[in-house]
Amino acid sequence: MFFKRPAGISWIVAFLGNPGTDYECTRHNAGFMAGDTFAETHDVKINKSKFRALTATCTVGDDKVLLMKPQTYMNLSGEAVARAASFYKIKPEHVIVLSDEMSLPIGKIRVRSSGSAGGHNGLKNIIAELGTEAFPRIRIGVGAPPSVDYDIKDWVLGHFTGKDLDDMHQSTSRAAAAAEYYILHGCSETMNKFN
Repeated sequence: MFFKRPAGISWIVAFLGNPGTDYECTRHNAGFMAGDTFAETHDVKINKSKFRALTATCTVGDDKVLLMKPQTYMNLSGEAVARAASFYKIKPEHVIVLSDEMSLPIGKIRVRSSGSAGGHNGLKNIIAELGTEAFPRIRIGVGAPPSVDYDIKDWVLGHFTGKDLDDMHQSTSRAAAAAEYYILHGCSETMNKFN
């Protein structure tokens, strides 16, 4: 006897950032940039308001996937993600989070199946709201501040320009591709291909 999966959402891909035009193309919005690429690839728009986020659904392989851009501002991203995960009864290992990462240079991404927040307030809030660190994440390198005296808030809210912006478009495209690959092939293969 074959078990047929119900026709509901089986994965969530959450792209982190801050809402509003003031934050477009800032380092903290690398996740949103990857979300735009992912949506474009699947010919959808992440624009339906639900779970304190902008959302869309698409199909990856045999799976129906919820795409999310939380509208809570970065530090409260977990509120949106946890609401969606609870509503669709999605286990944390099927919640992929894409966010910016200062410890990686621009152009690099890092895939992990779990881990600490690493000082990232959006990830910290998702860990608190989901009650676990055991969810996959794809970190998108935005580079470190030019000096130790540089204000971190100013850095992450600073805008990409010139070559950095071009490089970010390439790395956010790779991050979007990695999220799709993760759903299709799992963690190990995705890490081998994209890290």
